[in-house]
Amino acid sequence: MSEDNKRLIDIQNIMEMIPHRYPVLLIDRIIEIDRGKHATSVKNVTMNEPQFMGHFPGYPVMPGVLIIESMAQTAALVVVDFLGEKAKGKVVYFMTIDNARFRRPVTPGDTMHIHVEKIQSRGPVWKFKGTATVDGKVCAEATYSAMITETDSNAA
Repeated sequence: MSEDNKRLIDIQNIMEMIPHRYPVLLIDRIIEIDRGKHATSVKNVTMNEPQFMGHFPGYPVMPGVLIIESMAQTAALVVVDFLGEKAKGKVVYFMTIDNARFRRPVTPGDTMHIHVEKIQSRGPVWKFKGTATVDGKVCAEATYSAMITETDSNAA
């Protein structure tokens, strides 16, 4: 693995690359990225996140859809990092989610590692496989596709 893969992308740079903000920004940093191929991000799960007020009070569990969203945000960073300046003013939208599997709960105090790998890309459409782990144990996995496109405010 080259040194380029070990690049960290901190939260400030993440917010420059994708439009997500609290409470929907679901990754804290990228700890490994191979331009246009794969990335690993980290999400520190904390009790003060809004979903835990209502998602199983007394036994807070991170909703599976938010785990999948964290995979999508990590994948969006792979796309935006690869495209560089060509990604300015664009956003990455879900197209499909396939084969989603939830293996174990993610709870406050967990550090979730999200690994995404590009399966293929054709034009603006990218397909990924994502896996979320806590302490090296798989919590969730899915394959999904997304399209990079102009934001509505930038569309002609």
